[in-house]
Amino acid sequence: CEMAREGDIQIDRHGDNGATAEHGDTRLVCDLTEKYKRGGRVAVGHVGKLATMPGPALDNVAKRMADTGVAATVLTATDLYLGGRHTDHNVPRNVVDLNRLTELGVTCSIGSNNILNPFTPFGDGQLLRQINMHAIVTQRGNDDDVRALWDMGTSSAAKIMRKDDYGIKVGGPADLVVLDAPDPIMALRTTAPVLAAFKRGRRTVTREPVRLHRP
Repeated sequence: CEMAREGDIQIDRHGDNGATAEHGDTRLVCDLTEKYKRGGRVAVGHVGKLATMPGPALDNVAKRMADTGVAATVLTATDLYLGGRHTDHNVPRNVVDLNRLTELGVTCSIGSNNILNPFTPFGDGQLLRQINMHAIVTQRGNDDDVRALWDMGTSSAAKIMRKDDYGIKVGGPADLVVLDAPDPIMALRTTAPVLAAFKRGRRTVTREPVRLHRP
């Protein structure tokens, strides 16, 4: 926190992986964020220990995070793959419900921590797949919940990264991904394939839609 204050930079702190809520660091991160006045510029990654807390305790931590401006980023595939290794049955999911944290005022995002390495030996870089996986494992299926999860991979993630120019607007950077879906909710439900991508207005990816052939 001292280095971040001196260099005027943001903090991405990974922690609170584990089978119990004991020795959690998220509250400490909140205390230090408040002490060094870094609210809105700190994110905690993983936070799997929060998933082990009963509702009232989780809500208490979430309120503290919201009040001090500490965001949460769940790394779904990594957290699922590494979590629950202390037991061989009734394995816990080790993934905190970000919809619940969002409802309590915490800025949340979902991302990939590792791809095709010992921590997460699966993945293809498709962020939509991570968000879809999070919705399944936290059992969030209604349209409002799905839309909130979509925001965690788009506008909320941009907020955490302090991307003030994020979004489709005149004069914006024209960084676009076109998905084969009619709306964000269906895109997330179906893990819609990418049809095109643009970086600052220049087309960088093209994928033809699937074509069905008659017998």
